[in-house]
Amino acid sequence: MTTNERVAETIEKARGELIALSHFIHAHPELGYEEFTSSNAVADVAETMGFLVERGIADLPTAFRATKGSGELHVVFCAEYDALPDVGHACGHNIIAASSLGAALGLGAVADELDLTVTLLGTPSEEGGGGKIDLINAGYFDDAHAALMIHPFPTERLDAICLAVDHFDVAFAGKEAHASAAPWEGVNALDALTISQVALGLLRQQLRPEDQVHGIVREGGSAANIIPSHVVGRFMARSSTATHLRELRERVDACFEAGALATGATLVIDELGHQFSHMVSDQEILAHYRRAAEALGRSFALDDEGTPKPTISTDMANVSLVVPSIHPLLMIPTNGASNHQPEFTAACVTPFADQAVIDGAVALAHTVVSVARDSALRERLVERT
Repeated sequence: MTTNERVAETIEKARGELIALSHFIHAHPELGYEEFTSSNAVADVAETMGFLVERGIADLPTAFRATKGSGELHVVFCAEYDALPDVGHACGHNIIAASSLGAALGLGAVADELDLTVTLLGTPSEEGGGGKIDLINAGYFDDAHAALMIHPFPTERLDAICLAVDHFDVAFAGKEAHASAAPWEGVNALDALTISQVALGLLRQQLRPEDQVHGIVREGGSAANIIPSHVVGRFMARSSTATHLRELRERVDACFEAGALATGATLVIDELGHQFSHMVSDQEILAHYRRAAEALGRSFALDDEGTPKPTISTDMANVSLVVPSIHPLLMIPTNGASNHQPEFTAACVTPFADQAVIDGAVALAHTVVSVARDSALRERLVERT
């Protein structure tokens, strides 16, 4: 039996546990940094399968590290398991967690043969907080030579355009007043936000094609006949690089300052979590992934045709700037739905999604087998540390 066959057989033997884990996480959606049930479920399976598990690493209760092997080449798989508000696992993190675990299990069976150290990192709060950045800052990627994960998507793509992103709240404080009897005595915080949003809308004409700004109103007042004194919006700004993002933020922040100036309200901008960077995929590792995925029947025709790449943001991008990394998109049928829609949530526990768990695990594991045997690539990865 070949090494790849043993890897695939190990993953296939764990099929039931991996799919059950994917469904369990899907049925228990938890927001970022609060994924106590989900993170424990992933760590429990890893521990049962013979991995050494450390929980609560980097002072994060829902982060963990599971390791097997002690070889020269250290490979990290990232498991995400946080959900979105209201729509649950509409980004398929249940599939990500199970496939990364499956890949680690498959490689764990051949770690000694390939001189590998295999690590599964439980990385909380990808949807805004940036748990991977917490783990970078705590040193958990310092000795890694490569980091890998897959992400479910409506189409098969080798990678995406990954934009740098800020997450932030804007809060305007004004003064209540009776909206009919004495509105002149009030300072309307909602007007401040409205003016800001109009300014953002006009600004869009002057933005670079890759610049994006979007947001929601979280608090907009308490009653129609009371001048709103406290209003909060949550926004995201994205751009192609951290430098361009800083330039964009200067202009975006000025729009909010204009709203405050025009109305007399006071403004506080509260940065949320970490700034996500742009991503640099390792093309040599990605080439090995492509061959592994194609061997499973996956097709990258859209990449070959030059179809424009989708735009996303992820804290895996920050990892890619410190460790050679890949983050390919794994197709699941969604009947036209895209990520972050409730229809995508439903698509993440279908038989097709279950097969994606196994395909993702096998493709990632076979990628590492090929990387480990590519002497020039292996040397490059090992020498970086």
